[in-house]
Amino acid sequence: MTERTVLRKDQLEISLHNEKKLIQEGTIKDDNPLDLSEPFRELCEACRKGDLKVCQEKITEGVNVNARDPYDYTPLILASLCGHYEVAQLLLESGALCERDTFQGERCLYNALNDRIRNLLLQYDYSKSTDPLQPLAAHVSSLLTRDQPGTSDIVVTAGDESLYLHKFILAARSPYFRGKLAADPKSTTWKLPSTIPPQAFGTAIKYLYFGEAPRDLRSGPGTGFTESEVFAGIDKIAKHLEIPSLLDSILDSGDRRLARQRRSTELSRGRDQLEAWFRENVLGSKLEVDSSKVDEVRWERHNEIFADVLLRADELPEDEDDIGDGSLLNGKQQDRKSILFPCHRAMLLRSEFFQAMFSSTFREAHLKEHLNVIPVDCSPEVLEIVLTFLYTERADFPLDVAVDVLFAADMLFIEKLKTKAAVVISTLGSGDMSQAEAARTRGIKEEDEIDIYAIIRAAWFTRVQRLEEFAARYLAYRLEAHIDSPEFAELIQESAARIKARQETDSIELLDDIRFYLGERFRLRFDDAGLEELMEEETRQQLAEASGVDKDLVEITDKVDTMGIQSQTLPIGAEAEVAPGQRTREHGPVIRTLDGEIAGDEFSKDAINYQILMEKLDRLLEELNLEA
Repeated sequence: MTERTVLRKDQLEISLHNEKKLIQEGTIKDDNPLDLSEPFRELCEACRKGDLKVCQEKITEGVNVNARDPYDYTPLILASLCGHYEVAQLLLESGALCERDTFQGERCLYNALNDRIRNLLLQYDYSKSTDPLQPLAAHVSSLLTRDQPGTSDIVVTAGDESLYLHKFILAARSPYFRGKLAADPKSTTWKLPSTIPPQAFGTAIKYLYFGEAPRDLRSGPGTGFTESEVFAGIDKIAKHLEIPSLLDSILDSGDRRLARQRRSTELSRGRDQLEAWFRENVLGSKLEVDSSKVDEVRWERHNEIFADVLLRADELPEDEDDIGDGSLLNGKQQDRKSILFPCHRAMLLRSEFFQAMFSSTFREAHLKEHLNVIPVDCSPEVLEIVLTFLYTERADFPLDVAVDVLFAADMLFIEKLKTKAAVVISTLGSGDMSQAEAARTRGIKEEDEIDIYAIIRAAWFTRVQRLEEFAARYLAYRLEAHIDSPEFAELIQESAARIKARQETDSIELLDDIRFYLGERFRLRFDDAGLEELMEEETRQQLAEASGVDKDLVEITDKVDTMGIQSQTLPIGAEAEVAPGQRTREHGPVIRTLDGEIAGDEFSKDAINYQILMEKLDRLLEELNLEA
């Protein structure tokens, strides 16, 4: 295997010049276009500061994470250069590129502040990273070959081959099929004209199902069609099905970067088509009924949106007291509402929960004249978010429903959505976890945006390590506001009880994490920074100076005594003449610790506060009769 050669400066300049020329000609797209907009500037500023909350908000708004500022810095380069690991991880998870074969990718790796960030960037190199839409594309492509459970609702015969397809995908991706199926939604078979080569139609279907363009078309002797006839058939069927970019996807130049860009563009266009169809037909056809009348709903199997199952979500009462009061309307108790979403089992299979259900012998797996109604234990708002993710790979939702989405994704076994919910909670919910933010919470019972106790219990229940670490860090940076509360003590007890057959030598995971992040908060990593030795040396110098001053004072007073000079009492008012400097110092900025004592400086205050909080944790363990 040949070693990778390093390009000389002149070779690199030629490569960059050729790349810019291709971009100007429109042959390839600029992966890092210049962006002078205000939202992108705010994103770059947040990457410099390490502000996770603002980064997540800007990404949700749709800011291009691969754009560059006037100084040719991308958000990922800024995050790695400034040493913000969590921000770099968020950007990479959101689609930021770091390719070793590109100028910006090499620059990002070279500027990484530490090995931890550099290793993170290497993990997301192009060889391992995928397009954010690839999971959706892979699932849709797999529907062509999936036998169980059967989800096809139309069979297309091409020569001696039969293709088992899905009407909603054909209607969403091809204007021709949309019009044809709208005219006859009950049709279940379609025969391809004999003048069109089956290979050409198969290529078109793979394209509609987000499949990779075939590099070798079946043509020549034994197939009945020459290569030119197959290409002519592809061109003809592309015009017939109104998919003009089909032929371009096959006539690929072989350039890896161009192929990736073209593939990404096609996936993005296909996702937008599928999303538009989903919002117009699935969300646009949802039905609101009284919960008591759901069993009376009859939805024909052969319908205009080709749905084959109904998902039910019951609306939750805004106030639980309303249930007890029995909100009366015209003498009758007001009935709760349920929302029915007409869905397609082919897309619900992305959830392992539904895949197991439809592959089993359960009643829900059987197709009937009327669609089955499957209840889902979540609110309609959360179910809509789940369906949007399954159909479009989009997962944009606010913080106030993130925990509900987390539980729903865990219940339905949708790991990627669960991870996305954890990212939203740990970024939007973190606020500014800097030392300044912690200082503002000292001694103040602040109104948190999130219920951190509910968050950590949700993390335990759903087994999300990222949320556990976030909750521990959140508590550590605001520990003085929580450590004396009964809820915090109860949380420590629950963490200790998570270990079955607990022994005295077992630690408490939550407490260990809080201690770690508490040390990070106060920057008391003496072993790494060498501050412990520095403080000991300064202490020795101060003691030596103090002892020297005492000796000098003794010598002076002895000499005064031998000279016989008597002490005189200062008159009233003279004290004001000698002590203004001292009084000014006393009335200057006073630095106090958590227990109200005066500290010499900020570093001393943080060191004392660290010890105070650690002692409080130890006392809490003694009160709870726990060993950790």
